[in-house]
Amino acid sequence: MTDQKPSRREAILHALVELLETDPGARITTAGLAKSVGVTEAALYRHFPSKRKMFEALIEFAEEAVFSRCQVILQEQEDVRVRLQQLVHLVLVFAERNPGLCCVLTGDALMGENDTLRKRASQFFERLETQVRQTLKEGEIRQGLRPRTTSARGADFVLVFVEGRIQRFIRSSFSRLPSTDFDESWGLVAEGVWG
Repeated sequence: MTDQKPSRREAILHALVELLETDPGARITTAGLAKSVGVTEAALYRHFPSKRKMFEALIEFAEEAVFSRCQVILQEQEDVRVRLQQLVHLVLVFAERNPGLCCVLTGDALMGENDTLRKRASQFFERLETQVRQTLKEGEIRQGLRPRTTSARGADFVLVFVEGRIQRFIRSSFSRLPSTDFDESWGLVAEGVWG
């Protein structure tokens, strides 16, 4: 069995994520990124026409990784309460395994970048909120679960929990893991949603 060497494109993205993890909040330059990969800036641009495209590739990776797994949870799990718990846990564990990506998804790493790039990153959480809202509506229809409020407000409440945990993770320089005490915390969130 041979270990396949990652492609240059993957190596560039990996180096970008490592820079985001080791120095959160610092502005990433193509010169610094090229140095960490061990290539010239011209070599970076052969794989990505712009730094924006590098960040977009990271966002696309996060979306594919999280939302493909969300679909599996939705197909396998009948109980909406368990579905929602597993969806939220999935996102929090993904965040703690990918700290550099958290900085991109929350927009922290995109300050000073193109505004459309920050909007693109925010679509990750908008898509997640839509999924949560649909799950809550499905609970009402299929299981007769009555949330304390509308499914839109319930989804908002869940996303505040998720985004808050991820922001705290970043703010703590990745020391306060998002999934810490998840079961207890989720119990409080679920009580807030369904009573």
